[in-house]
Amino acid sequence: MWEQQVAFWVLAVAMAAAAIGVVRSRNIVHAALFLVVVLAGAAAQYILLAAEFVAWVQVLIYIGAVVVLFLFGIMLTRAPMHDDAGALDNDQRWGGLVVALFVLGVLIALLVNAFGGKKIHFSNALVSLGRTSHVGTDIFRVFVVPFEVVSMLLLAALVGAVVLARKD
Repeated sequence: MWEQQVAFWVLAVAMAAAAIGVVRSRNIVHAALFLVVVLAGAAAQYILLAAEFVAWVQVLIYIGAVVVLFLFGIMLTRAPMHDDAGALDNDQRWGGLVVALFVLGVLIALLVNAFGGKKIHFSNALVSLGRTSHVGTDIFRVFVVPFEVVSMLLLAALVGAVVLARKD
């Protein structure tokens, strides 16, 4: 059981460092690649929770589709890759730090109040609900219409991005 704790904390630290890299990076492509590390860490966290299907959906949809869409959007629009003059910087860092620390304190207080020192045990019935067969059955039988609506929305967004980026 301690191995899972070590794996969790290693992944959490890597995700936090990459998230800071997303925010601090001046190169937009590097920021997108840092985002890949954060999303891959989230997929690894899902594997630790024994939710393999959700982990692979995270990899395929978010890393394989959304980040690639970001990179194509950056390259097709010929956005500036970095800011040379520092024009995107402002004086709101300290206010942002205060708000971030406040939100962190609220989240810690809520989690300690909700869980305290309790250990969470997953029953076999609960773990079986997260298995691939059960989730796949729900998606393709119960939630098939919302699944198709979301896929059509993503297709429309992709076609719109290509039309906007196209030269006339």
